[in-house]
Amino acid sequence: MGPTHRAAVLGAPIGHSLSPVLHSAGYQALGLDGWEYTRILCEADDLPGIVGEAYETFRGFSVTMPCKFEALDFADEVTERAQQIGSANTLTRIDGGWRADNTDCEGAMVALQELLGETTPAKRAVLVGAGGTARAVIWALRESGCEQVTVVNRSDRAAEYVELAQGMDVSFCTFDADLEPVALEADVVASTVPADALEQHAKTLGHAPVFDVIYNPWPTSLAVSAASNGYPVVGGLSMLAGQSYAQFEQFTGVAAPRSEMREALLRHWEHTH
Repeated sequence: MGPTHRAAVLGAPIGHSLSPVLHSAGYQALGLDGWEYTRILCEADDLPGIVGEAYETFRGFSVTMPCKFEALDFADEVTERAQQIGSANTLTRIDGGWRADNTDCEGAMVALQELLGETTPAKRAVLVGAGGTARAVIWALRESGCEQVTVVNRSDRAAEYVELAQGMDVSFCTFDADLEPVALEADVVASTVPADALEQHAKTLGHAPVFDVIYNPWPTSLAVSAASNGYPVVGGLSMLAGQSYAQFEQFTGVAAPRSEMREALLRHWEHTH
């Protein structure tokens, strides 16, 4: 007998996705025998067809690049946070269609709490990059009580951040700015850009605890710089685990076995790298 309930991760490329490791570990830990989680190669244009024609056994889809904007557009219902962030990484089957959510922001919260402790929110943050992942990180900073964010980005996208930035002072600067004093005053430096994009700025930015969404290659030059200055660092695997818990719960309706899922991810990572 085949699986009675299924979920899958959609994106391109998809072969390296670690979502199956997380979700499958969750099914195993809870004895959800009828559940199966797979990878499906999906370009943005393919998403409406793949999700719209999915068998009834499919209860949900994790969505990675380049499909996160399409997922938001495709959904029949959208959570407030996905609307604010402007993209979706989660599609859950509901009566009459699909609901889009963004759990990347929860992943960022998990990583920030791991970095700083649950009781000490970052009041001042430096955020590198202003794309979709940066928007999820801003949401997490806002929800955890951050007051001031300096976004380092090639272009000033402040106009796109008005709604997300409510209650916070968010300013933009370019990589040409004098970044060292800004980093020295920050409680956290969060980077959402590819590792090589920060190569020449790692030294000036590494003066605070670092949350880098990258996990391959690891450590990034930013993480090395901060660690060598005595600051704690946390990488993208923490965010990856953190974003999977709410997804798992939305798909299955059962509380995620967080520690088992996280441990399975770290074990798998150590074995394959």
